[in-house]
This record gives sequence, structure tokens and C-alpha cells, in this order.
Amino acid sequence: MPEDPPTLPDAVLWDMDGTLVDTEPYWIAAEYAIVAEHGGLWSDELAHQLVGNPLLVSAEFIIANSPVTLTPEQLVDDLLARVVRQVQEHIPWRAGARELLFELNDLGVRCALVTMSWTSLAEAVTASLPQGLFAVVVTGDLVTHGKPHPEPYLAACAALDARPERCIAIEDSATGVRSAVAAGVPTLAVPHVVDVPAIPGAVRLDSLDGVRARELVGYFAG
Repeated sequence: MPEDPPTLPDAVLWDMDGTLVDTEPYWIAAEYAIVAEHGGLWSDELAHQLVGNPLLVSAEFIIANSPVTLTPEQLVDDLLARVVRQVQEHIPWRAGARELLFELNDLGVRCALVTMSWTSLAEAVTASLPQGLFAVVVTGDLVTHGKPHPEPYLAACAALDARPERCIAIEDSATGVRSAVAAGVPTLAVPHVVDVPAIPGAVRLDSLDGVRARELVGYFAG
């Protein structure tokens, strides 16, 4: 007899910025400040092009489109320091995300954090949560290829010893969705600062508010 379909995923792989926490305004504010300190002007249009990107890619874009004379590595360090300071003062959780994360933990579903932010920011966020909520943390400074390459999600699945197709990823940007889908992970796209176009392998939700753990698999049924 065929097996009953699972009611829970084997693991849930969470993006961080814009998905778990609403830190995109922190990043954008840091970009505006740094560019202004170097005598330039920034814009939301430019800032939105960076959402979901690896940090060094974003730094190179800022340098190419502003008078900033820092190296990409120096710029990333400056951006991170500013965002980490704000996170340490206040973590702006996305609606429904923290509740879903805790429910998954209560049900024994392992979670991974898969972010293009670097370790310092990921640690600032996870430090506010009970230890062990994330079984695996994959950050942008620990992978060779950042999103939209599948490596970050493949690394998370490997660390969890989980099959990608039996996991679910949650993302807020097209870059992140493409990374997860390319890794073979069914993906919930929950747009926030930027829109996410229709991408095969992804299901769009307006919000995680009210979403329950046992509903996740059903979004991909049929």
C-alpha cells in the first residue's frame, strides 16, 4: 500500500533578512548613511536591487554606483557593524515568523537558518532565541557561492542529512527563492520589500501571519 503523505516537512529552511526578521530597513538605512558620509546620494531604487544578494556582491554594487572608496570587504564590515548594533537594540520579527518557528520546534521539525548575512549578524539574531531552535546555520561568509546559487540550501540540507524535496524553504526575495528552488527545495515566497515573480517550484504567500506548521506541506500538494 502506498505510504500516507507526510503532514510535516522533514525540515524548514529559513531565510533571515526580510523573512524571519524585518531587517531590510536597517540595511537600507546603513547604505544611505555610508553613501552620504562619502558625499554621495543613495535611493530606494538602488537599495532594492540589493535585497537577497551576497554581501560582497552588494558592496561591489554600492561602490560602482556611489563615491564610496572603501574596499568591498571594508564596506561589508561597516554595513554589518551598523545593522548588528540596531539588531542588538531591537529585533523586528516578521509577522507570524517567530510563532511558526516555535511551533515547528515544539513538533520536532528541525530548522536551518540560510542567510547571505554574515555570521556576526546571524549570531545577533539567534542570540535572542532559545538555544537549539536552529539545528544548522549557513551564512554568506561560509559558502563559496551565494544566492541565487543553490549552494547555501544544498549545504543546509547536507548538514541536516535531509533530502531537499522533503524540506520547505521560506524566502522573501527572488534571489533567495531561485537559490532554494535550484537546490530542489519546495519554497514559500513571502515578498516583503521587493516583489517576487512567479517562479516554478515556489508558492507565494502574502504573509506568515496565522500560518501553522501542519499547513506547510499542503501548499505543495498536487
